[in-house]
Amino acid sequence: MVMPMVVDPLRFRRVFGHFCTGVTVVTTLDAGAPAGFACQAFAALSLDPPLVLFCPGSGSATGRSVERAGHFCVNVLAEDQRDVSRTFGTRGGDKFAGVAWTPCPSGAPVLDGVLAWADCRVEAVHEAGDHRVVIGLVTELGPVRDARPLLFYKGRYTGTALTSPHDEPELADTLLSWPRHTDWI
Repeated sequence: MVMPMVVDPLRFRRVFGHFCTGVTVVTTLDAGAPAGFACQAFAALSLDPPLVLFCPGSGSATGRSVERAGHFCVNVLAEDQRDVSRTFGTRGGDKFAGVAWTPCPSGAPVLDGVLAWADCRVEAVHEAGDHRVVIGLVTELGPVRDARPLLFYKGRYTGTALTSPHDEPELADTLLSWPRHTDWI
């Protein structure tokens, strides 16, 4: 049996800090009270059925709220929402004080001004080291705002560069518009 290499947690964080992520706020309504946290560990998982996943820390109060409620909303933040990410990225306090929101169909908060949102029902929760993997079935999708996304890279917020509509399409643009996406996924 091969013993796993011992990985320094600071080096792990530094190396994977080079992977750019979008920034979301995962929200829920637990016993009538809104709860939410900033989450970079989010991904679309499956098209059929439409599944997403996010990964709260094992000790996350919001993660436990999502499990109890059985539903959540993924709020995809726009580049001009750094302050929202900072608010929901802190522990404790009333994160919703001064933050405007409306309920999505499940009742979970949709934060005003988000780039996009998805209402989800919890399908499964898996233990994974010091985190949990929460898989949700998408039950409703909100409108998409015409803005750029908020990104996180190397421990800092960043955004995307503007591109000209006259630039040649990237390979990814071609693949995403390909009618048979299963040819390359």
